[in-house]
Amino acid sequence: MLKRWRTDSQQWPIDYWLLGLISVLMVIGLMMVASSSIAISEKRFFDSTHYVVRQLISLGIGLAAAYVLFQIPISFWEKHRGKLFLFALLLLVLVLIFGREINGSKRWLPLVIMNFQPSEFMKLVIVIFMAGYLDRHASAVKESYEAVIRLALPFGIMAILLLMEPDYGSTFVIAVVITGMLLIAGAPWKYFVLTVLPMASLLLTLVIIEPYRMKRVTSFLNPWDDPYGSGYQLTQALIALGRGEWFGVGVGASVQKLLYLPDAHTDFLFSIYGEEFGFIGIVVLVLIYLFILHRLFRIGRKAMDKDLFFGGMIAYGIGIWIILQAMINMGVNLGAFPTKGLTLPFMSYGGSSLLLLIIAIALVFRVDYETRNRVLDKTQPNPSDPNTPSGKGDVKVSEKSAGQPARVVKRTRSVRGRD
Repeated sequence: MLKRWRTDSQQWPIDYWLLGLISVLMVIGLMMVASSSIAISEKRFFDSTHYVVRQLISLGIGLAAAYVLFQIPISFWEKHRGKLFLFALLLLVLVLIFGREINGSKRWLPLVIMNFQPSEFMKLVIVIFMAGYLDRHASAVKESYEAVIRLALPFGIMAILLLMEPDYGSTFVIAVVITGMLLIAGAPWKYFVLTVLPMASLLLTLVIIEPYRMKRVTSFLNPWDDPYGSGYQLTQALIALGRGEWFGVGVGASVQKLLYLPDAHTDFLFSIYGEEFGFIGIVVLVLIYLFILHRLFRIGRKAMDKDLFFGGMIAYGIGIWIILQAMINMGVNLGAFPTKGLTLPFMSYGGSSLLLLIIAIALVFRVDYETRNRVLDKTQPNPSDPNTPSGKGDVKVSEKSAGQPARVVKRTRSVRGRD
């Protein structure tokens, strides 16, 4: 039975398991946004459905964009990755000039239908840019730190713009995504120090020189020292999680969402979820995220096996992004990390986050689709085989289209890392 299922799944046009898991998260997310935002929506807009309706609009836009972008070959993004990065930098500059300030941070560009957060767009662009860079310089990254140092200028500018908003959470997530993709591409572990340590040192310095930032960071260590001041949000989050016990109080039965817990529908939606679904519900949610990570990494590995390095790195990078942001959000709600302002992927209220994550998953599905319709001809010489004669490193690739016979395309591998 299992063998038959595995055989059948290989005939799928895309990974239906991943599609199902993402769909489950979005349905749970809509349900939780509807539940957790009732009181705040009624207070601010005299409409208890205000936030869930806006989330539905973002979901609809995201699905429409995903359908369109899925039709675009993955090679298009590799070709235009530099332009995308420059456009993302421009958006980061514009948000500092024209951005809407909320809670002391300028992170949102006011658009007609939503407040757009350029840092979310930058996360996706970084994955695409790094995948293209590593595809071209894979050998150099493994052999010399100079290929990594070259990234310092563009990413340094990006980090400065993000810190000026300020958005420390997104800066940290991007730094870890870059490092993770470098390590997966074969870079030595010492590059972890070169990429993350300078960023961590800068963030630490910015925290130390501003007393209010230091107070915000240290308050999570013992929020009960000031439960009605700096520790108020975290104490209310912990109360919500504690009320959930094993099986939760039931969907819609949360008390903490009734204006006790600030940002209950955004950064602290996980606490309301824990209150309504309990410890068992949290375990199920964690398993869903881990299974999503498994499917994304599986798509990445299979793409690389079919000589689609760029697409494989996109799948790996998006996997790191999603699981890292989920871990940080859950950790903040549990009091393990200071507040970062990061949403729970596919669940928390936030149009920009939901829109860009759906688009990111559409790119992964495109990678999976191209991988499934691409079959390496193993009868041809393998360029990685030391027994292959010099100059015989050609690989034949069969690219299948639905309902059409396989088309053989002859491609010659170039030596990467030398431009």
